[in-house]
Amino acid sequence: MENISTYNFLGKRAIVRVDFNVPLNADFQVTDNTRIRAAIPTLKKVLEGGGSLILMSHLGRPKKAEDKFSLRHILSQIQTLLGSPVLFAPDCMGRQASEMAAALKPGQVLLLENLRFYAEE
Repeated sequence: MENISTYNFLGKRAIVRVDFNVPLNADFQVTDNTRIRAAIPTLKKVLEGGGSLILMSHLGRPKKAEDKFSLRHILSQIQTLLGSPVLFAPDCMGRQASEMAAALKPGQVLLLENLRFYAEE
């Protein structure tokens, strides 16, 4: 069985469920990036191996789609820690998210919107 340390990511897209449920202050700035930092080695492994990333996470416990729970607020923190640009899909499913994911080139990263904007999550 292959694992992440031996897997060949060259030219492949990896969907990674990450825990980016981080605290934000009143200005929507990340106040503790521990959970984001914990994911960075895994994400870099995929990118350095020539793959692209589709990131899925939740933030908070929204009952519906609310701006204060949008993952776009943590985008700059992810980009800073990862050291690479991160695209943002304004939904976690549907046509636009699918097209954005399909268009990824090696080395690119796409963050999908908060999974908990849907009750099924």
